[in-house]
Amino acid sequence: MATLETNAAHWPLPKRVPELRAGDRLSRAEFERRYEAMPHVKKAELIEGVVYMPSPVSQEHSAPHFDLITWLGMYRAATPGVEGGDNGTIRLDLDNEPQPDAFLRIRPELGGQSRNSGNYVAGPPELIAEVTASSASYDLHDKFRAYQRNGVREYVVWRVEDRAIDWFVLRDDRYAPLAPSGSGYYQSEVFPGLWLDAAAMLRGDLAQVIAALQQGLASPEHAEFVARLRSAATKA
Repeated sequence: MATLETNAAHWPLPKRVPELRAGDRLSRAEFERRYEAMPHVKKAELIEGVVYMPSPVSQEHSAPHFDLITWLGMYRAATPGVEGGDNGTIRLDLDNEPQPDAFLRIRPELGGQSRNSGNYVAGPPELIAEVTASSASYDLHDKFRAYQRNGVREYVVWRVEDRAIDWFVLRDDRYAPLAPSGSGYYQSEVFPGLWLDAAAMLRGDLAQVIAALQQGLASPEHAEFVARLRSAATKA
């Protein structure tokens, strides 16, 4: 009679999930399989079929990120029906699963263009924001093309080393720079009342950033947007 040890020697060993490595070219399904098998990895992205794994976050990135999230969070608090995310995974298409620094979206049941897919957001949020080092970053190249092609309607990029903030809007399936208003503020075309004093944001004057946002939140356009969202919620 075969012993337990003899039988065990013939049992197939479970297949080891390969590690996720920067530069790998993977399908989205394989990217997710490897990512989920590595819970110690806090951020990895699939952009145009290529794996990116950013280095540990420095203060040069985390401080602007904090201010960006504060600004977007205050808008969300004043705008029922709008949701946000911080480093949330987004399933865009078969070659792209980014984890942007921040995003805003209109809730799907209220007419938003993204949807829920299990624990993830699927499809393009209305607005994505990234903090990046400079114009040489993949945020303004591969990601730019992926977001544009997938229909992210507004894309905000804070280039820390360049001391610049770019705001792009999707027009005729192509990104075009958003021009500041007469007051010098960026004013979102998708989220009425989302105003940004970019100069104040760049110099770290968060109080002035909030003051400019509050002007936008007090505008008739924001009030009309909130009314539309509330009307949609009653019909959902």
